Amino acid sequence: MRRPQKQRASLTIESAETVAAQALAFLASEEAHLSRFLALTGLDLARLRAEAGSREVLRAVLDHLASDESLLLTFAANAKLAPEAVARAQIVLRGEENGES
Repeated sequence: MRRPQKQRASLTIESAETVAAQALAFLASEEAHLSRFLALTGLDLARLRAEAGSREVLRAVLDHLASDESLLLTFAANAKLAPEAVARAQIVLRGEENGES
């Protein structure tokens, strides 16, 4: 009998960056979400604006969402994404495309 294979949708770096950029826009749309993100990451608004497209900031955004299930689910619903898409984007942006740490 054949074992079912785990099917994982592959995600390009560009797609992962797009998910992260959507997540950043989501955080920025709510002052409370953005303030909490800035406080927890140590970023200030000027640095966030200057480095918003950097992999470091995009990874931080996805890590922040992943650390708060309620926020993650709200973002995923608003963006019409499966919550797992955030996890896949994190893996890609960390350079762990094969899913192993």
